[in-house]
Amino acid sequence: MRSIDIHAHLTPQCFIKSAQAGKEWHGVKPGEQRIGPRNSWTPEERIADMNSLGVDVHVVSTAAQFYYYDRDPKVIAAMHRECNEEVHQMTVDYPDRFKGLAQIPMQDVKAAVNELEYAVTKLGLVGAMIDDKVNGKTFDNPEFLPLWKAAEEMGAVLLVHQEGGYTLVTDRSGKYHLHNTIGNLVDRAVTYASLVFSGVMDKFPDLRVCLSHGGGYTCYGIGRMDRGWQVRPEARVNIDKPPSSYLNKFYYDCLTHSEEVLRYLIDTVGIDRIVFGTDWPADMAVDWPVSWIMGLESLTQYEKEAILWRNLENLLGI
Repeated sequence: MRSIDIHAHLTPQCFIKSAQAGKEWHGVKPGEQRIGPRNSWTPEERIADMNSLGVDVHVVSTAAQFYYYDRDPKVIAAMHRECNEEVHQMTVDYPDRFKGLAQIPMQDVKAAVNELEYAVTKLGLVGAMIDDKVNGKTFDNPEFLPLWKAAEEMGAVLLVHQEGGYTLVTDRSGKYHLHNTIGNLVDRAVTYASLVFSGVMDKFPDLRVCLSHGGGYTCYGIGRMDRGWQVRPEARVNIDKPPSSYLNKFYYDCLTHSEEVLRYLIDTVGIDRIVFGTDWPADMAVDWPVSWIMGLESLTQYEKEAILWRNLENLLGI
């Protein structure tokens, strides 16, 4: 059974080598970023692990801790360019095993558009991974409109994934790993609402957005979003149909950690919108992701194949 993983991260070797040499790297000081054992693996070591898991292709994204949207955009643009070049080299060296998502400096929308265009048209990457927010700004902010337009025109996929240490829950509680286990899901629902209620998805109907972690709480809160749209005039300023009508305009990875939740997600948004994602190599990843999908009794064989490879083949053209 073929499998393509859209949610697989990379700690770049260019950063690792600088850190090991005790050198600063695009403003990142030695010791500023933690490097776990699996995070430092070479592409060859990564492939060996993919083989053990039964994963054929990683759509590689440089890890979210390298967003650095709060730093000098020129410095971070250079950092992201180096990361993207490294991912590109992986796709050249192992074209059957790797595709790539870019990092783009979202704090400067023009620079982000330029880097996305370079990554997609020059490097052959399939899109970019972005945070849910940029220095407190959500994606209903008009300044991001040129990026959505450019991504739509290029056919680039935008994988939405929170910055690892900070979500909307972080300021409320620093306990129990809730910034991740709850916060990731909260952030994703806010991103869905921001893109829908603002009219972005109407302005750019062919925009390809994939919400990681199963879209978070989006599907479970959609009824309340619809009710708000029905009874509150401010919720109808930009859209003339209920928020639930946009559910099948997004893609969602399968990373729900629950068969019942995944079944609900499929039934709510449609099987053609669910893709395979594992969160490799994070500790919150599914341990044996292909085996997990294959063992789910509530999914048909067609649904398992759609998630594991068919949908991403169609979405990414691979």
